[in-house]
Amino acid sequence: MIYYLLKPIATFTIRICFRKIYINKKEVLLQNGPLLIASNHPNSFLDAILLCILFDKPLYLLTRGDTFKKKWIAKILYALHMLPVYRQREGSENLHRNYDTFNTCIDIFKKNGIVVIFSEALCINEWHLRPLKKGTARLAALAWEQHIPLRVLPVGLNYSNFNAPGKVVHVNFGNAITNKQEGPKSLNELTQSISQQLNRLVYEIDAGDQTTLLKYFAITNSMIKRILLFIPAIIGFLLHSPVYYPLLKFIYYKTYKTGHYDSLMIAIFFLTYPFYLAGCMLLTYTLFNGWWWLFCMVVLPFCAWSYGQLKKIRAFKPEKILFFLL
Repeated sequence: MIYYLLKPIATFTIRICFRKIYINKKEVLLQNGPLLIASNHPNSFLDAILLCILFDKPLYLLTRGDTFKKKWIAKILYALHMLPVYRQREGSENLHRNYDTFNTCIDIFKKNGIVVIFSEALCINEWHLRPLKKGTARLAALAWEQHIPLRVLPVGLNYSNFNAPGKVVHVNFGNAITNKQEGPKSLNELTQSISQQLNRLVYEIDAGDQTTLLKYFAITNSMIKRILLFIPAIIGFLLHSPVYYPLLKFIYYKTYKTGHYDSLMIAIFFLTYPFYLAGCMLLTYTLFNGWWWLFCMVVLPFCAWSYGQLKKIRAFKPEKILFFLL
């Protein structure tokens, strides 16, 4: 229930924070299962949120097991369609629990459901595909052993940046791998087959390579669009800065040199923005009476979106802003 309630709000948030989402095969988003989506993992749980809002059917997400330690958190995560996967680094005594999760995935596949697995098993903010773990192949092989017509679909997620609004994202889907098409394969061979596709779907860009970054993600706004959105963009920057920059400073210190900065910024924006809107509406009602407060519901999100639309694609360094906030 929580998954379905939060999905429209998450969609609204992503549409404000993202400038453009390109999808190479939009027809994939309407497909039914049984389907195992094998994705790279460059941007923490924002990767999961992005895929969930794009697909028409609900997705189930394999998530690092250590986040399920507290029972009340585990209940929330299960309600959000997250399933725990334990790695060696989180304690070998927990590895046996993966069998329960894989059995749950099998039940989902039998009901024509869709499961997402981040095949690198580690999140790092970079434009680079890391070696894949064998968990994806193990889960697929388990389904095929039970004669489930599972398809494994590689997807490459590519972000223009990992720490600023107005980002451009390319969602590149590969070709589905089936047991019938590929024939019996070892885990190594299946993992290599997925990796070969992901190597074509994930962009390879060195850190600081602005030329290649612009080659993939640059968007040129028309003069008319720049003129129409210029004033709303300035208003959006001025009205949201009192909230955005204190959050930026706080989250930057908490997540320095981790892969969670961008995801946490958007998640906190998602959780706090309704209260910010409500406060602005109350203030407007107090000052002007009448129905002017209703405009805040439309004008503020539109101005925030306008700022993201006109923002240049470039490397963003929070420490430069923190210098002025200290």
